[in-house]
Amino acid sequence: MASPYLRSRQSLSSVLRSRVAPRPSSFPHRSPASRRTASTSTSSSTSSSPPLVSRARLFLFGTTIGATIYLTYYYATDTRASFHRWAVPPLIRFLFPDAEDAHHAGTEALKTLYNVNLHPRERLSSADETQPLTVTVFGTELQNPIGISAGLDKNADIPNPLFALGAGVVEVGGCTPFPQDGNPKPRVFRVPTLDGMINRYGLNSRGADAMAARLRDRLRKIALGLGLTEQDIKEGNTGGIPPGSLHPGKLLLVQIAKNKSTNEKDVNAVIKDYVYCVNRLAPYADVLVVNVSSPNTPGLRDLQATEPLTRLLGAVVDEARRTDRRQKPKVMVKVSPDEDDDSQIEGVVQAVWESGVDGVIVGNTTRRRNVVPQGLVLGNKEQLALQEEGGYSGPALFDQTLNLVGRYRKMLDAYSLHAGEGVAQKVLFATGGITNGKQALKVLNAGASVAMVYTGLVYGGSGTITRIKSEMRQQIAEKKALTKAV
Repeated sequence: MASPYLRSRQSLSSVLRSRVAPRPSSFPHRSPASRRTASTSTSSSTSSSPPLVSRARLFLFGTTIGATIYLTYYYATDTRASFHRWAVPPLIRFLFPDAEDAHHAGTEALKTLYNVNLHPRERLSSADETQPLTVTVFGTELQNPIGISAGLDKNADIPNPLFALGAGVVEVGGCTPFPQDGNPKPRVFRVPTLDGMINRYGLNSRGADAMAARLRDRLRKIALGLGLTEQDIKEGNTGGIPPGSLHPGKLLLVQIAKNKSTNEKDVNAVIKDYVYCVNRLAPYADVLVVNVSSPNTPGLRDLQATEPLTRLLGAVVDEARRTDRRQKPKVMVKVSPDEDDDSQIEGVVQAVWESGVDGVIVGNTTRRRNVVPQGLVLGNKEQLALQEEGGYSGPALFDQTLNLVGRYRKMLDAYSLHAGEGVAQKVLFATGGITNGKQALKVLNAGASVAMVYTGLVYGGSGTITRIKSEMRQQIAEKKALTKAV
């Protein structure tokens, strides 16, 4: 029989159990398994929603960032971008008060950007397709008749970045046979009000061997990228790619000159200098340019006299024809704009025809200082710059360039008629003061095959070539529309 203590504990337990017993649920009865399943489903749906939203947000954010980077890259590397003209040149002038330092900084920047594929480049537009500016020069159909003059790339460091700016012709140099420092610094001076410059570099050069090594490396890299060999280039197995520029529809000019220490009165020594350059550089050039027009090398312009010029050009032509390459480089001579009376021009033309040179580049920088338009006032610093020794380049030279092109064309054609049928016409390039499409068309209509730019690029930026071509197309279209209307 249970004791009173036990009975009282059992009664207490019964009461407690009755008080904590669950109340009847209004929900249907579910097994433990179903409860576990429901619990899992609820937990899963609750935890999966935020990651899905997060992933969508991350995708949208990443896409936006990627699109922004790409559009920025596309804009910044397009020569049509306005900041190349209005922001970059003034910024460079501000950061580098010395014009030569700015020149070196610009060259290094283009080279570095090209190596990482961030360089400015011309992208074809619909106008390029519908309004081509092609012209045939030395048997090559050039994409366009706009060139970049020597001086911007003195040592052949950046021919590829310069071609990328849209030029049909790029001239590198001038190159001397052996390294020389040029004249003491400072030797380059800006005249911003005139968009002009004065330089007395004195043909600073690393020498022909160093330039040849750079051009050889460039040839091998491009040939490798095209699946070709150096021998393919020499034999012309390039599918119409010129052996110098290595770009379809473009030409690479290499300018050569004598060393400052070589006595200009010793014509044989001068010839030896130029022939040395030809021997080293001809394999990598479409055209060799004989510079006898620099105002900063004492006595160099004296070589423009008919007799010494004929001997010099004849020796260069003979050496160029011995180049170990199926397609031999052409030879042109660059003449001064200051030797401009009829007898001087006729003497150059006579030397060109007698030596077998293929063409003339008119002209170079000028020693003259009648370049300030009437009524224009320059600041003190610019007035001092104009008093510096050296060659001036800038828009003020354009009228002289246009005049000389017409006169050289007339004399060259007169000699051509005298030579008889079947003789190839001498090619004429123009350089000096060309800054826009209207001017380019004027010199082309006056008889030049190519209009070349120098100072225009310095002040106009890396979009200058593209802009000039766009202005040319616009001028041509307006002329056609006017002709139709009449």
